[in-house]
Order: sequence, then C-alpha cells, then structure tokens
Amino acid sequence: MANTTLSAEIGRTTGSAASRRLRSTDVIPGVLYGHGMSPISLSVARRDLRVALSGPAGFNTILDLTVDGKSYPAIVKELQRHPVRRTVSHIDFQQINMSEEIVVSVPIRLEGTAKAVLAEGAMVDPAVDSIEIRTTPAAMPNEIVIDITNMTIHDVIRLDQVALPKGAVAVGDPEMAVVTVLTSRVEAARPAAADAAAPAGDAPAAS
Repeated sequence: MANTTLSAEIGRTTGSAASRRLRSTDVIPGVLYGHGMSPISLSVARRDLRVALSGPAGFNTILDLTVDGKSYPAIVKELQRHPVRRTVSHIDFQQINMSEEIVVSVPIRLEGTAKAVLAEGAMVDPAVDSIEIRTTPAAMPNEIVIDITNMTIHDVIRLDQVALPKGAVAVGDPEMAVVTVLTSRVEAARPAAADAAAPAGDAPAAS
C-alpha cells in the first residue's frame, strides 16, 4: 500500500467566508479526526494534495499527514466538491491505526477477455465501479481484479463470488451484482425480424 507525506497548515479560520478565501488562494480547508483525538481544523495546498493522491492507490493512499510538526497516519475519508466546477471544496482526513480494521471503497478492474460473451454479440459490463471492504490499512489493496475470461452470456458475478486479497472482507449484500453481461437490443431484434420476413411456406414457381 502506498505511503506519502502531506503537509497541512493548522488552525484555519472557520466559517464559509474564510473557507471561500482559502479556496481562492488554491488552498483547501479540511479537518482531521480519529479515535482518541479532538478534531483539528487545517488546510492543505491543492497542488500538494493532488500530488499526494496521484499514486496507484489514489484516494486510498495512506498519508503521513504532518500537522504542526506532528505526523498522523491518515486516509482521505470524505471529499466535498463544488457543484459546478467539481473542484474539491473541503476534505476530511481520518487518523488510522495500521493494525485496526477500517471500511474503505476500493476500485475494481476487469481482467481477461470473455470470448463466449463476445461471440454472442454481447459485452461484459461492470455494474459497480468499486467495492467496499473491511481490512487493515496495511493490507488494503490498490484495486480488486476480477477475471472475466470464463464468463458466458447468462453469467452474473456477485459480491460473494469476488476473490478478495488475504485479510479483506466484502461489506454489503452478498447477492449484489458486480459484473453483468449486456446484450445488444439490435442483435436480439434480428431473429424476430427475420421470422416476420420469412414466407409462410414454399410457394410453387410461377409458370
């Protein structure tokens, strides 16, 4: 699991107006909280945050968050975005214990080629982008890989069928569809159209 250092400024002024002023200088207001500690109001430079989360683990990167000279192991717990520009407007950091289980959302990646599905003119479709798992930060994967090689046109891969790395347990409905097969409406309509166009029987040749 990736680790990287991110520095934050402590003691930002709270309030909407102050937060807007921070964002206008490309600084994001935020908060750090966790078990056994009082929440700390802080701010981080937008560029520094972007660099810190640019590794393979993305938003699940384990951060060494430095605040007022003290380092906290932390993850990004929640991001708030501007409703129009979609830029990050506020960020919540959660202090973590590397040996204590947490629940995180991990992206999925499909691997392989489902030849049986393609032969039917259909395609494999991920029903979700990520899966929530319970694991320790030390064992948290960057992604969950799902092999679709042996899928057929009628198959559905459900949550309880997804192979997870050691130390990870899926959170959610075991029957939740994770990967499905999409059939082409055009392909499905062709047999019906062909039947409608076919003659009722062989007619004698015109003399």
